[in-house]
Amino acid sequence: MQTKPLLLDTHIWLWMMNGDVTLSSQSRKLIDAASENQTLFVSVISIWEIAMLESKSKILLESSCHSWIKTSLSMPGIELISLTPDIAIESCNLPGQFHGDPADRILAATAKIENLHLVTRDKKLLAYSTKNFINVIKA
Repeated sequence: MQTKPLLLDTHIWLWMMNGDVTLSSQSRKLIDAASENQTLFVSVISIWEIAMLESKSKILLESSCHSWIKTSLSMPGIELISLTPDIAIESCNLPGQFHGDPADRILAATAKIENLHLVTRDKKLLAYSTKNFINVIKA
């Protein structure tokens, strides 16, 4: 299987770490291959997003948020991508029409700047990818 460098959308990361069966077997194979090849990435904005969701009781983690994040980032093959100046600037200058969600803007900019395939099921990100501004894999 050809491996592609992958950036996990926040919900995909949550599903993967929690063993959610919602994730398709094809997506799991791609994620596993990227993990084995050290080309599986999570954006720092996903940590913020998980912390926000947990603080508003929109998600329930099996442990404290700090512990869940620490454990999830220590899994073999997952690398954290920081918010760089280039990504921050690109998130404000994405080509075409892009919605206002700051986390999605940073994920899209990260995928674009780092030349990664964003794994998502987010309808707005999937629609944006049809314009070929970013590479997206539907999970």
